[in-house]
Amino acid sequence: MPTLYYVADPMCSWCWGFTPTIAALQADDRCALRYVMGGLARDSDEPMPAPMRAYVQDAWREVAQRTGASFNWDFWSQCQPRRATYPACRAVLAAADLGPQMFHRIQRAYYLEARNPSDTAVLAELAADLGLDSARFAAALASPEIEAALQDQFHLRRQLQATAFPSLVLELRSSYRWISRGWEEHEAVLTRLEQLIAEE
Repeated sequence: MPTLYYVADPMCSWCWGFTPTIAALQADDRCALRYVMGGLARDSDEPMPAPMRAYVQDAWREVAQRTGASFNWDFWSQCQPRRATYPACRAVLAAADLGPQMFHRIQRAYYLEARNPSDTAVLAELAADLGLDSARFAAALASPEIEAALQDQFHLRRQLQATAFPSLVLELRSSYRWISRGWEEHEAVLTRLEQLIAEE
């Protein structure tokens, strides 16, 4: 079965706008969808500077306009934003087999519930929502094993030459074929995948 790599970050607003496309791909049993954490922003405890806040908010507006995705703007008044997405990426890996569910649970918490996935406490609460032991999950989140797994994901991202999120790369007969680089229209993505699978 061909592998379809989804290179993304749960705190990337364009990935949030890509959700309907990913849902369609998850339901396609002709290829195995594999999530690869891209990592937008390193760990930081510093509040997000005003210019970065403005940049991210502008991105939200553009994503909403182009994709129809919804955003809860209470996030900006109720949370202290930090430019740190690595914790959310680690959380996807720490959730193991529930990684895809954790990815989308983080997105909903961030974009719809005005909760901050840069905070470990929030991530542990989201893990509990999925039925995971929150204390064990928090310990895994800070473990060297999960950090090593994250670095492996970054290595795979570089191997795939994925520099934009979201990106989709199809592995066919040990060769890589691009489906999308960055956000693209739903129908265009599915048509391109259909063509490549038909060639197989």
